[in-house]
Amino acid sequence: MTDHSPTREPGSRVALVTCADLPDLDPDDRLLRSALRARSVDVTAAVWDDPRRDWSGFHLVVLRSPWDYPARRPRFLAWASGVEADGVRLANPADVIAWNTDKRYLSTLAEAGVPVVPTDWVPHGDLWHLPTDGEWVIKPAVSAGSKDTGRYRLDEAEHRRLAAAHVARLQRQQRLVMVQPYLPAVESYGETGLIFLADAARGELAYSHAIRKGPMLTGPDRPIEGLFVAEQITARTPSEAEVALARQVLAAVPGGSAGLLYARVDLIPGPDGAPVLVELELTEPSLFLGYATGAADRLADAICSLAG
Repeated sequence: MTDHSPTREPGSRVALVTCADLPDLDPDDRLLRSALRARSVDVTAAVWDDPRRDWSGFHLVVLRSPWDYPARRPRFLAWASGVEADGVRLANPADVIAWNTDKRYLSTLAEAGVPVVPTDWVPHGDLWHLPTDGEWVIKPAVSAGSKDTGRYRLDEAEHRRLAAAHVARLQRQQRLVMVQPYLPAVESYGETGLIFLADAARGELAYSHAIRKGPMLTGPDRPIEGLFVAEQITARTPSEAEVALARQVLAAVPGGSAGLLYARVDLIPGPDGAPVLVELELTEPSLFLGYATGAADRLADAICSLAG
């Protein structure tokens, strides 16, 4: 049998994938780059849509901050598939990226018994009947960094007008719209992000650390500067219920989670105080490595195991 895999020089070569707005990586990922270099890994920050980049020379391509993909998702998915077609390992894999970059994955997880934030889906061309009261979040199914996302009090006339306009704007762009109740616990308790990293010895994702996000949505959708809304982050020790739900979420990922490099599970207390899933981040999540001792080293070790 002829070996068609790309010829590589000795030693591990790893690409940390970013976007043109962050050519030298997000500050969090510079910690990872330093940890990899300390392990004698030849690591490169690489912009995903750079036409000059030859991906075939890498042992492993790791998605980190390609945060400009939502407006060009088909191209992004084609790029991911192309990297794997060149015989290069992509973390996380292209089929996972295709599933996880459309938030309809929440429906898949809900069908598997995972408690998720209740979501109404409003396709292009469908009429959305506004609730008469309550606070609601409107956002597109393909998005990142809280862009095109707003919070509305639907017992207020101006918010009702703005909410209807927000849905109509997304529909004109032929984007699937998500409508979710705003969970008030985010104002006091906040959102918990649990980070899991690959453990080569155990052959599975292992819990690494967690963070708390403060509330970000203050009102109706408005243009934002940069790639994402600024976040209020602190370290957090998650509850047993949060860890248990995070593990339930990962167990429900189609195809399993054993082949993943990382995952971030974002939870908020629901109306009864029990945690519910807000988002499962498997594509390009911030991993907040600077908020936990040894986190960058743990991820670097996982990358070395995959790239070896």
